[in-house]
Amino acid sequence: MEIVFYIVPLFAIINMFLELKRDLMMLQQNSYRNERYMRWLRGSQDTTSTSRLIAIAILFLSLTSFCPNFIGAYLILLFSVFNSFRFIKAKYKKPLVFTNRARRIYIVASILAIILICVGAFAFGISGDIKSLLSTSAVVALGTYIASHVIIYIANILLAPVEKHINNGYYNDAARILSLMPDLKIIGITGSYGKTSTKHYLHRILSEKYDVLMTPGSFNTTLGVIRTIREYLKPYNEVFIVEMGAKQQGDIKEICDLVKPYMGIVTAVGEQHLESFKSIENVQRTKFELIDALPKNGVGIVNDDFPYVANRKVDNVECIRYAVNGTKNATYTAKDIVYDETGSQFTIVGGGKELRLHTRLVGECNISNLIAAVIIALRLDVPDEKIRYAVEKIEQVEHRLNLKRTPGGITIIDDAFNSNPTGSKMAMDVLSRFNKGKRIVITPGMIELGDKQYELNEALGVKIAECADVAIIVGEYNKEALLNGIKQGKMNKENVHAVASFNDAQRVLASIAKAGDTVLYENDLPDTFK
Repeated sequence: MEIVFYIVPLFAIINMFLELKRDLMMLQQNSYRNERYMRWLRGSQDTTSTSRLIAIAILFLSLTSFCPNFIGAYLILLFSVFNSFRFIKAKYKKPLVFTNRARRIYIVASILAIILICVGAFAFGISGDIKSLLSTSAVVALGTYIASHVIIYIANILLAPVEKHINNGYYNDAARILSLMPDLKIIGITGSYGKTSTKHYLHRILSEKYDVLMTPGSFNTTLGVIRTIREYLKPYNEVFIVEMGAKQQGDIKEICDLVKPYMGIVTAVGEQHLESFKSIENVQRTKFELIDALPKNGVGIVNDDFPYVANRKVDNVECIRYAVNGTKNATYTAKDIVYDETGSQFTIVGGGKELRLHTRLVGECNISNLIAAVIIALRLDVPDEKIRYAVEKIEQVEHRLNLKRTPGGITIIDDAFNSNPTGSKMAMDVLSRFNKGKRIVITPGMIELGDKQYELNEALGVKIAECADVAIIVGEYNKEALLNGIKQGKMNKENVHAVASFNDAQRVLASIAKAGDTVLYENDLPDTFK
């Protein structure tokens, strides 16, 4: 029995370290910003999860006078072993990446936790024997597990001056590199959605004439752009395409202050990230920080299909407006759009010419993104035939209305990257065009919509009922709103399935899908949402 007192502190500490690692993962997914991390904590109720409530109950029981030490030790051991095993087996959609910053935070958090355990153990167990000391260590380790969010939070605060100093050094080095390339053509791209696809399309087209670098993956923060410059930018690059993301006002201006773009594209201003921006007017102001930062001889290209782009006056630079639907004041538009099994055909009209193009891409959102890319290409004197060739060869961007065919004859429309009100509507419209078999949509709904979360997901439910034959709703976060919208749309109840996870959704799909069916995956929520 006494061996329990020797091993329980070890497992309690292991459990604590594993929890700190998971908390760090969530901090990382919230961009290391404590205010966003705290907002996630409030929304996710992670501080009152089942495991923490059990831990709190065991902690209080262990501290009571009527609970013998060996019973408390056994309870802590059982909980720590079970919970550690759960951590080890857990699979995350976006696992922790141990960057240098993440390592620093984890080391500081671990040191803080060990100090707490040591101080607690010696303060409350020093008067007893070794068993008492070990038992107290296990109890304090359980307490640090319960308080792990606070420990990560404090570690991040303590390291803030260090991170600022390190980042300033990286920033200055990136600015130095750019200063050595005065002829580099820098093009900024931002928008509530569509910016990553537009970046890829523009890169493919401009590469027909220029040596082009674009920010890779989702390197759309200031630090991501800095890393791109320091690690990827070469003296022979002629064009640098910079994707610019934002979580709060000033984020895009910060990137522009560094790279100083002379051309910029605003692909959309929509109801995305309203949880952090609070209003669409704030979203508009933030996205147009790119256009406001352009020099007098610069060119702004903006998408008038979105009201909060169309109503934004631009008078500091030349402004070219484009649209697929909101064509009233647009300089460039698309007409004669035709979809078939090979993709899309359409004609871009503007600048005194018409350019007929074919692409493997589908959906008005992709055509809109291509228009913006073509406008830039024409301004940079890329020949028409090279534009046609590049557009024809553009590969679909993964998880963004990406069409695939399974060996079993099922068509997959992968739009799982990041759902939004406009994009989800377009994805549903694309799904509705497939009518050879059942049209099946799998979705957890949309996120970060602030006060409009329920309303917009309910509207998506109505759209699902209109465009799909079968709906598989994943998770709890938007379940009520989506199901209510589907009910309003009067979809057959037998064709509506609510499941807890994507694994469950796959099992339902396997039981109903047949050759000729089309399946749309609309959004895939990160680990910060359930």
